Amino acid sequence: MVDARMIRRLHAADAPAWRELMLLALVREPDAFTSDAAESAALPLDWWARRTVDEVVLGAFDDARLAGMVALQPQARLRVRHKAVVSGLYVREDRRGGGLGAALLDAAIDAARARDGLRVLQLQASAHNAAALRLYAARGFVVFGTEPLAVRHGDGFVTKLHLWRPLP
Repeated sequence: MVDARMIRRLHAADAPAWRELMLLALVREPDAFTSDAAESAALPLDWWARRTVDEVVLGAFDDARLAGMVALQPQARLRVRHKAVVSGLYVREDRRGGGLGAALLDAAIDAARARDGLRVLQLQASAHNAAALRLYAARGFVVFGTEPLAVRHGDGFVTKLHLWRPLP
């Protein structure tokens, strides 16, 4: 059982822990993300800190350790301000299977509902990631497109599915 009090918005002071967990995610699940581990490792810490201001970055804490994360990126351009992108959902391997990913996604949906004017959430998922696709479907996301050759991974490519859901 996941206690919702474990999840909170990250602040600039959390940037080192967020960076560390994101780099772990990029190494362990490289085909799940469009970012590259080496490129991300080269970004200065203040870049990560700024993102906690510009986006809604949520973290799930297991005592003092960041156990999972997700980001909500509201779109800034006038004609698409009604949309936000959910990205970077990741849960440490030793915390999987207990509902933490679902709780983080629910928290991101709740954060989106709390923002005036948001009507649509979008995200991308690797086409072969059945567990992620089940989670997203259970939260009302539906596929609206397929992007072959979306992300280079090693000598091959990963197909990404584009999903969306309305915000009631």
